[in-house]
Amino acid sequence: MAIVTNASAGIKVSGRATILQLRAPTSTARVIEKEATALVAASPVPMLVSSRCDIALAAHAAGVNLPENDISVEDARGLLGDRLVGRSVHSLASALLAETQGADYVIFGPVWTSASHTASKPAGIAALSAVARALAIPVLAIGGVTEQRIAECLDAGAAGYAAIRLFE
Repeated sequence: MAIVTNASAGIKVSGRATILQLRAPTSTARVIEKEATALVAASPVPMLVSSRCDIALAAHAAGVNLPENDISVEDARGLLGDRLVGRSVHSLASALLAETQGADYVIFGPVWTSASHTASKPAGIAALSAVARALAIPVLAIGGVTEQRIAECLDAGAAGYAAIRLFE
């Protein structure tokens, strides 16, 4: 999963990603909707919107990825129906709750130190493995993922990875 801030960046990396997430926390709803609509129209891979179920619906996105402190997965599912609903999590307990609430996948991390989340303590590869073993839904690793660490994530049981800098 490539996490991008605008349609241009998403289109640029869409050939290297299996799914895109539009994450622009400082942008207005109008700007995010414009970027999401453009990205859905141009991307050969599914596109998710971070946090904004309303924009995911308006832009005809494949779904939404919810930050850990966002609305519940159940509430998002009520709005989005069969579209993808994922949850970013930072602990096994949060991952299990997301699965219980009906999340299609979780993004777990940060696994390693992350330049985009410098205040967050890395959970480590063992924690990623514990989450991946405990859940029946796909777990994606995030945080400090590099080309050299992808195999380690997969060996730990992750179904894949999400990244910002890796796709820049």
